[in-house]
Amino acid sequence: MTSRMGLGALRLTDRGWGPPVDRAAAVEVLRTAVDLGVGMIDTADSYGLGANEELIAEALRPYPEGVVIATKAGQSRPGVGEWVPLGRPEYLRQQAELSLRRLRVERVDLFYLHRVDPAVPLADQVGALAALRDEGKIDRIGLSEVDVDTLEAARAVTEISAVQNKYSADDRTWDAVLDHCTAEDIDFVPWRPIPVADDAVATVAAELGVAPAPVALAWLLARSPVVRPIPGTASPEHLRQNMTAESVRLSAEQIALIDRR
Repeated sequence: MTSRMGLGALRLTDRGWGPPVDRAAAVEVLRTAVDLGVGMIDTADSYGLGANEELIAEALRPYPEGVVIATKAGQSRPGVGEWVPLGRPEYLRQQAELSLRRLRVERVDLFYLHRVDPAVPLADQVGALAALRDEGKIDRIGLSEVDVDTLEAARAVTEISAVQNKYSADDRTWDAVLDHCTAEDIDFVPWRPIPVADDAVATVAAELGVAPAPVALAWLLARSPVVRPIPGTASPEHLRQNMTAESVRLSAEQIALIDRR
């Protein structure tokens, strides 16, 4: 990857439901991200009901070398604001084929099981993705919102390259998963990685004379070498601000302050 920083593309398609309100602006954000050296563009079959993947293809094909295009399947969208896990193997295969078509690629760089479906054996869900990888339709397999036991159960079926869980300076629910990924050298991809408000992050930002967002992201980058944040934004200005995180240097005392919250 060009950078450890990525871009979560959900916000580019009308909060995940339908096509973008301003298509030209959304295309600009994606192209600006690549120009700034972003290492991963993260989407899903359910973002915009497929419109998000189509937007990425429109903006970025031919895809620049070094930029990972990651997508997901395993969540259905029966209505606005509704997300329902759906992990039947035939559905995952169908959605993977549709993602290939919409992204206009022969193989997806990184394909996640978006959520584990409790009504389907995990081995069947992960096995469906392993079969797609064996066929050359996906390169790497990831999981989203899983604990350590689920991750290890999936790894008993096939290799897992990435875990995407909600994680930030003010939400440490998945600390154990991040520590496990660090030990096993598995990419950990925090979604919603910027706190809405965090006093410790704000204090450090004031000390450094920068905005809180890059401080929160810099803390994540310092947390472990396997961390690859994917902050989402529809604003080129916020995107540029987020991408400065790799140049923010936090002292041990500042990291400890954010750690304590």
